[in-house]
Amino acid sequence: MDRPWFKFYDEGVPHTLEVPPITVPDFLRESAQKYPSRVATVFMGARLTYRRLKEQVDRFAAALMDLGVRKGDRVAIMLPNCPQVLIAYYATLSLGAVAVMTNPLYVERELEHQWADAGVETAVILDRLWPRVQKVRSRTPLKRVIVTGIQDYLPFPKNLLYPFKARREGTWVDVPHQEGVVSFKRLVAHRPKVGPEIEVTPDDLACLQYTGGTTGTPKGAMLTHRNLVASVTQMRRFLLPNNEEATDRAIAVLPLFHVYGMNGVMNLGVHLAATIVLLPLFSIKMLMDAIRKERPTFFLGVPALYVAVNAYPGVDKMDLTCIKACFSGAAPLPVDVIEKFEARTQARIAEAYGMTETSSVTHVNPMYGLRKYGSVGVPIVGTEARIVDPDTGTQDLPPGQVGELVVKGPQVMKGYWNQPAETAEVLRDGWLYTGDLARMDEDGYFYIVERKKDLILSSGFNVYPREVEEVLYEHPKVLEAAVVGVPDAVRGEKVKAFIVLKPGQTATGPEIIRFCRERLAPYKVPRAIAFRDALPKSPAGKVLRRALREEEAALGAPANESGA
Repeated sequence: MDRPWFKFYDEGVPHTLEVPPITVPDFLRESAQKYPSRVATVFMGARLTYRRLKEQVDRFAAALMDLGVRKGDRVAIMLPNCPQVLIAYYATLSLGAVAVMTNPLYVERELEHQWADAGVETAVILDRLWPRVQKVRSRTPLKRVIVTGIQDYLPFPKNLLYPFKARREGTWVDVPHQEGVVSFKRLVAHRPKVGPEIEVTPDDLACLQYTGGTTGTPKGAMLTHRNLVASVTQMRRFLLPNNEEATDRAIAVLPLFHVYGMNGVMNLGVHLAATIVLLPLFSIKMLMDAIRKERPTFFLGVPALYVAVNAYPGVDKMDLTCIKACFSGAAPLPVDVIEKFEARTQARIAEAYGMTETSSVTHVNPMYGLRKYGSVGVPIVGTEARIVDPDTGTQDLPPGQVGELVVKGPQVMKGYWNQPAETAEVLRDGWLYTGDLARMDEDGYFYIVERKKDLILSSGFNVYPREVEEVLYEHPKVLEAAVVGVPDAVRGEKVKAFIVLKPGQTATGPEIIRFCRERLAPYKVPRAIAFRDALPKSPAGKVLRRALREEEAALGAPANESGA
């Protein structure tokens, strides 16, 4: 097949990829061996060197084994960005166990589905999340819950003052001493510094990353060690071909439970022996303070993040030139946002495209060569990409024509966990059918046109309309509901719900939104509600979401819309 994109690769980027025969924990082993005194993580003033991080990982791995965790077991990690994420993640993978990265914003119904589906028997959680976990514990396979707190890895005296602050703010949770509930800090304290020796191979499963895939039903994308190592190697070879190890400082504002943050920040950062500055929540002030103090060189974000930096009061007086490499994904990045950010940093933003099913990135604009606004760039090294007829899925389309984007590469998942039919639908002859409609130009640059699936991308998170609609249908006053994504300057897209009420019923937008907040993670909650007498439908009775989106584009928000 023709690969016109090769001639636009930056100097030093190879045309073929050699994936090293290693596993993800080898990234940490090598960095700790070569750069033991290098700072690995910065967390609210506390610093862990690579030597210390590796010791903590080995101690926690030994503790997990003592608790009964074995190769192939699934371990949920439900934490904000903090050192415990890296410790739990690398310890789990070093045992040959499988990490199930879990969004800390998930409510009970979401936790119950994910952990029951994955067969999670061990969960590592933040203490303040205990009430939610306690409620679903009996409805999942959970045998043990390991609890940690923000204070566990804070520097002195913050570690002593934090509980008082949390109690004053009403966020402190007392976790009861009971069977199956253990302290992260105590587990690590009395274990050997050398971890257990478990044979783990590149083809072993490393993670179950949950995604809606081509439908709204959450499924676990099975990512092997080889998948993740391949993706990290691709990013290193394509984006940083001449980069030296142990020179980068990466800002981890993207959540590490998301594949973008997990592989693009954490695994790539550890591979490079970078210093990873961990931000436990998104606060624009916290981010700007961290940039001012820690001077990161590596910045991965989503469009909403770049918008927030550009709009920060006093940003024009800040020195952002420490940032040398920037990447954006999850949604299109407006040209004016790019130009403003690049003017302040003197760095170039490389727009990219990827999926959970591809361990992160498949396409990216060159760091130094030709960049095309509106394009997600060219296939990253080691990746093949085609545009095929969306109806047959087999006929290749010429440049300029819109069809379905299909990709192939060593970063493509093994399949969906316990979903052979769904796997067969999206993986055909080694090609992953992305469900995204796109076109390729004569130079081999790709442009995402729209999604075949109705996935909503809000602030970098996937929102699946069917899941939100199912919650809306639980409301006693709702007769019909449809959910779409509509353009939003900050979030990229916001969730909007169209509702038909049952005869004789009345309701308000805030009432519906409050109902959703009790049942959905915040980023999934509709930001706008529109009440309708009827919803557009096909002759077969299927609600036409596309028609609703087209109405929104043509008419704007109607008068009977309520927002939050």
